[in-house]
Amino acid sequence: MGRVTASTRLTRIRIRDGKLYHSERPDTVAVEEPLDIRLNGQQLSMTMRTPGHDVELIHGFLHAEGYITNRDDIREARYCDGAVVEDDSGFERNTYNVIDFTTRTITTAPVITKPFLTSSACGVCGSASIDQVTQRVRHEFVPTFAMQPSHLLRAQRELGDGQAAFSKTGGVHAAALLTPEGERLVLREDVGRHNAVDKVIGWALLEDRLPLSDTVLLVSSRASFEIVQKAAMAGIPLVACVSAPSSLAIDTAKRLGMTLCGFVRAAEGVDDGRFNVYAGSERIDLTASKS
Repeated sequence: MGRVTASTRLTRIRIRDGKLYHSERPDTVAVEEPLDIRLNGQQLSMTMRTPGHDVELIHGFLHAEGYITNRDDIREARYCDGAVVEDDSGFERNTYNVIDFTTRTITTAPVITKPFLTSSACGVCGSASIDQVTQRVRHEFVPTFAMQPSHLLRAQRELGDGQAAFSKTGGVHAAALLTPEGERLVLREDVGRHNAVDKVIGWALLEDRLPLSDTVLLVSSRASFEIVQKAAMAGIPLVACVSAPSSLAIDTAKRLGMTLCGFVRAAEGVDDGRFNVYAGSERIDLTASKS
């Protein structure tokens, strides 16, 4: 399996009291490698990701794209020989960067080759409008819980505890699935924030937990349209991010009846903190609010 982190050397530059200093030092960075996703033998997508939990990643991706609805739709998942040739033998070797998913029936997952490159930064950009997402979502978003603000802030404060790769590199995103009480069910990391979300949803699909109607998705990045779309396809009613949501993410959440929170920032060492609710405030318990 591929590496999650790699070692490098860097030059650290700083200015103190008007004087310039520099030093050489080793550092750890996040690994980013391509993953060629093939469906029933045909190339579907090429994504850049952090190696690890690839099966979960692709289950989540295929579910978000509407190719599968549950784990039973997949008959086999296997890594294939890559394009790297061994110098001494002349044979291709397995790089664990090419993986083929085979579905049980073609009608369940129609093979439509999509020659797009999914970068770690942008996800599957521009693949659907809000109207298209609305038509594809199979779940109805009816408020069934109201989350205590303190529970969401606690979950954000504790998010770093599960980010082993981030603690070494500072260069990966995290996505966590929570209960309404803020308890963490699963956390996954990746250089791509969309990949981290796909891994979390893929885990839930493999655990037969979909739809995730009583869960919260917390991401360590901004909330883009694609992240809200992926959550909607999995039935997740509340999405929270530590940075800003995009306008299209807000409009999508409002249209679908989801809750979207942004700038979730817990104070260090205390129970204080703050966040904004951009859509669906009914899922946040404000009964104890003084204003």
